[in-house]
Amino acid sequence: MRQHFRLAALGAVAALTVAVVPVSAGTSPPVVYRDATQPVERRVADLLSRMTLDDKIGQMTQAERAEVTDDPDLVTRRRLGSVLSGGGSAPDPNTPEAWAALVRRLQDAALATPLRIPLLYGIDAVHGHGSVPGATVFPHNIGLGAARDPALVERVYAATAREMLATGITWDFAPCVCVTRDERWGRSYESFGEDPALVTRLGGGAVDGLQRNGVIATVKHFAADGDTENGTGDSGYAVDQGVTVTSRADFDRIDLAPYAAAVSGHRVRSVMPSFSSVDWTEDGAGDAVKMHANRELITGTLKERLGFDGFVISDWEAIHQLPSGAGDEPSAEQVRAGVAAGVDMFMEPSTAPLFQDRLRAEVLAGRVPMSRIDDAVTRILRVKFELGLFENPYPVAGPIGTTAHRDLGREAVAASQVLLKNTGNLLPLPRDTRIYVAGRAADDIGMQSGGWTVDWQGRDGDVIPGTTILDGLRSMTSRVTYSADGSAPAAASDVGVVVVGETPYAEGFGDVGSVPWTRGTDRQREPKSLTLQPGDRAVVDRVCRAVDRCVVLIVSGRPQVITEQLGGIDALVASWLPGSEGGGVADVLFGAKPFTGRLPVSWPAAADQVPVNVGDRTYQPLYPYGWGLRPGATDALATAVDRVAAATDARSTAGERVAAGAVPDGWQSAIADAEAATESGDPTRAASLLSRLNS
Repeated sequence: MRQHFRLAALGAVAALTVAVVPVSAGTSPPVVYRDATQPVERRVADLLSRMTLDDKIGQMTQAERAEVTDDPDLVTRRRLGSVLSGGGSAPDPNTPEAWAALVRRLQDAALATPLRIPLLYGIDAVHGHGSVPGATVFPHNIGLGAARDPALVERVYAATAREMLATGITWDFAPCVCVTRDERWGRSYESFGEDPALVTRLGGGAVDGLQRNGVIATVKHFAADGDTENGTGDSGYAVDQGVTVTSRADFDRIDLAPYAAAVSGHRVRSVMPSFSSVDWTEDGAGDAVKMHANRELITGTLKERLGFDGFVISDWEAIHQLPSGAGDEPSAEQVRAGVAAGVDMFMEPSTAPLFQDRLRAEVLAGRVPMSRIDDAVTRILRVKFELGLFENPYPVAGPIGTTAHRDLGREAVAASQVLLKNTGNLLPLPRDTRIYVAGRAADDIGMQSGGWTVDWQGRDGDVIPGTTILDGLRSMTSRVTYSADGSAPAAASDVGVVVVGETPYAEGFGDVGSVPWTRGTDRQREPKSLTLQPGDRAVVDRVCRAVDRCVVLIVSGRPQVITEQLGGIDALVASWLPGSEGGGVADVLFGAKPFTGRLPVSWPAAADQVPVNVGDRTYQPLYPYGWGLRPGATDALATAVDRVAAATDARSTAGERVAAGAVPDGWQSAIADAEAATESGDPTRAASLLSRLNS
């Protein structure tokens, strides 16, 4: 597996400019670590033996682009092993060529060190290379979870890798393989869903898509960040960076499972711990441990029990949240705790020099053993050699947002749409339908892309090239009337299409109940909620009263409670955060592609019902996990889409009966449990669970 990854990576970067380090002068034997024909482990050991303490500490340090761009010599002097771009941190101008030039300058500085160790450049490309305008922005993971296709996920992340390489970046802080258990969490859209089996399956596809195409994948946030309790959040947040109160058995079953598979089945090369904490119920409540100080889980579970041989990268200044003594952070105590827990590289965006000074002092004082330093550096160098960075350190700018990638994005969008309600088989629409389009999300590519697009918290408005949902609808029919607020006359239209949802947000500020993002637009500063904003509700009511038949599309990173308005809505679609290719939404509305998406999370009937998850003892959401209607699907098509004929046919029939009201109590549990059984590889149990709904 190791050789497979290395060869795949080298093949993917073959087009990059080759800058082979000279092996030696004269007739002397080659220096082992510079000899690409030598085994990786031998190269690592040879290089490690030549490194000073400062060289080693440098490899364990990652600084932010803004701290070194104006003075790349800092990379040389500090022996930095890595540089990152945080959300919204980009060169000026923000073009592929400027990114490649930036990486080249920093790589020049790294190769100016005596041992010529190349650096890694990392970025959060969590739904495409969204930091670069013009890149293909794919649906966020929650939408890919609805599509339920690991091969599609792999293709999406492979395209992301190719666009990253076009800008010289070889390390992605993705995918998030958290299992989202509370939709009040502002990062829930970064998860593939609430069922660990689904997250495990799709997370593996994401890792393969990146690593088979020359980019290091990072599974995050280890572990249980999607399972924290509301009200326990850190840094002023409601849910994010909070505490997961769980037993070790439930932790392994729900929260750890996707990481175990990423390590054992896909040999992921990087893992990022969470800001959150874990509090074991076996020990009694009240003794939670921050993950970045959790030696039991990082070293004991991840490295020893699961056999992870890549490296652990901290989150943004995460050790600054650990207990500390007096003085500037990171303190000696924080550095010592993070290293002892098993963190190998430290993301210290603006405090890299202080981190290095603290760590050097701790080693020289004997409080951090050299064996732990050598282990960390060995892991980092191993990945750099496997990636082929010593042979191919330099980028060459290439195309992004290609036609092929945008076509793939449109395909992924269509596959992610979930048809929740479809009274009278309103959808799909005939091409000659006169449609009245309204809603603030209809013509806002920033809203439909969500967070981690250009900026950390995203931006609403015209921020990236692409196709809005309105553009996509107009490409299907010329018979479109558009009124954002629904105030224009609607009598001449056959069907209203109202597109509403959430403005962009990301971690922390996206939590329901957290403080608002203060630097965004007025709309981004609106309170985050599990219900539609008042203006959105008003547009839905206005249009659905004015037009005989009404379709509502919800553009969001999580379910939005719409129970009170459901009676006036003929068709309801969960469109998630589709990204730059809104034409995929139009494809399913007009029948160019079938509806195949199924809910990756339970859709609550009321906000106070959250958290609600498949397997709960009391389970009565508005729409259960796995729900998704498919108008006009034949048995053959259903079989082709779901690949589990017995469970699929039963699910289709059950969905029709539920929509018609001909079902017994407990139908939600039957459908959700059947979906979970299918994900776990037990179609026989799934068919049995559904059979009582079809009798």
